[in-house]
Amino acid sequence: MVRIGYTMMTEQTGPRELVRDVVAAERAGFDFSVTSDHYFPWLREQGHAPYAWAVLGAAAQATERIGLMTYVTCPTTRYHPAVVAQKAATLQILAEGRFRLGLGSGENLNEHVVGAGWPAAHVRLEMLEEAVEIISALFDGGNVNHHGTHFDVENARLWDLPETRVPIGVAVSGPASCALAGREADLVIATEAKSGLLADFDRNGGAGKPRVGQLPVCYDPDRDAAVARAHAQFRWSVGGWKVNSELPGPASFAQATELVREDDIASAIPCGPDVDTFVDAVRAYSDAGFTEIALVQVGGEHQQSFISWAEKTLLPALREL
Repeated sequence: MVRIGYTMMTEQTGPRELVRDVVAAERAGFDFSVTSDHYFPWLREQGHAPYAWAVLGAAAQATERIGLMTYVTCPTTRYHPAVVAQKAATLQILAEGRFRLGLGSGENLNEHVVGAGWPAAHVRLEMLEEAVEIISALFDGGNVNHHGTHFDVENARLWDLPETRVPIGVAVSGPASCALAGREADLVIATEAKSGLLADFDRNGGAGKPRVGQLPVCYDPDRDAAVARAHAQFRWSVGGWKVNSELPGPASFAQATELVREDDIASAIPCGPDVDTFVDAVRAYSDAGFTEIALVQVGGEHQQSFISWAEKTLLPALREL
């Protein structure tokens, strides 16, 4: 059975509300949750960007069952990998084994804030691989010294290690990242329902490991209102990863999406109250080979109505997949 997740989208909701919503999602029966980790929203209309790790710590204490996961953290620029390892280990203890660490090569949107520049894509992937090696070594316990191409670690050690080792997921978008994920990760992460990504992952050692996808949706009893909201807040999502990872701020995303129409969004994101439309979109991920799909409800003020509808209507329909 495909596991269905709930997304705490930090770009569209404040920190207290994020915790409130994941508590409601747990009660509604969602199997797991994921959390974005941004310094900026993609668009000004979204309006938020609290510190994801503080939110996750609060969520770990406020919930009992639902899984928690970063989707995703970049462990190369804004955060040093040794610090990411410490945060993840601590959160796993707070969550009593429910946390998974999702990692990716990052976006200029968030990483530029520390003034370290924005490397080329192949360099970012090199940095991610080295960071994963450092984090894994620290999860193993003991002292870690590392002097690599991109990072130095001097006599580091995690003094509070969880009983359950933190699983590491790697976000993929092409053959090189799929190869990295297959070699080094415990699970793979993707935001497109492309079976080819999973095939590349499997060929490099990923066979049998979980594969987690993410799907934006916009529930509203009024379909026109849903489409308008999705266009206002999520039109950035049609730009593609190669473009989105390079843009430096919300103004750039607004300019890059000036020509995106509401019809473009309506064809890409399930909108409105028709449950079959949502089920079909999830089925595309399931058919591609994903074992877990995290739903993103567009609109911070529309989470509670979505969760209530999901509990009564959407989740029962999805259980039949």
